[in-house]
Amino acid sequence: MQITASALSLNVDDPAASAAFVKDHFGFTEEMAADGFVSLSRPDAGFNLVYLRTGLPTFKPPALAGHRADGLLVAFVVDDVDAEYERLRREGVAITTPLETEPWGERYFQVTDPCGVVLQLVSWVATS
Repeated sequence: MQITASALSLNVDDPAASAAFVKDHFGFTEEMAADGFVSLSRPDAGFNLVYLRTGLPTFKPPALAGHRADGLLVAFVVDDVDAEYERLRREGVAITTPLETEPWGERYFQVTDPCGVVLQLVSWVATS
């Protein structure tokens, strides 16, 4: 098997609002869109971020069509998490979880998009 592309599809109430958030604050660009569907990419992300309107009749499997992207987070490893934290604060983005450093060296913070999807930015730091 050879994987040629990857995508993360998230059911949200307002795909356009979630898409606008990652375009405005995370540098994603729209690759395609239709009613209830937006696919975004960044050359360095390694996957497409897809937002689907919750309840789309074409969603498969149908039993999951009404489920939302609750309880998950999308993590991006970045070079300088402190600089990204300050940039997003200057842009007026509400911080869901302020900067924290775990004992194993994960330094991160979280923001939440308009539909409740948590985006986590991470850098790895040396631990003593």
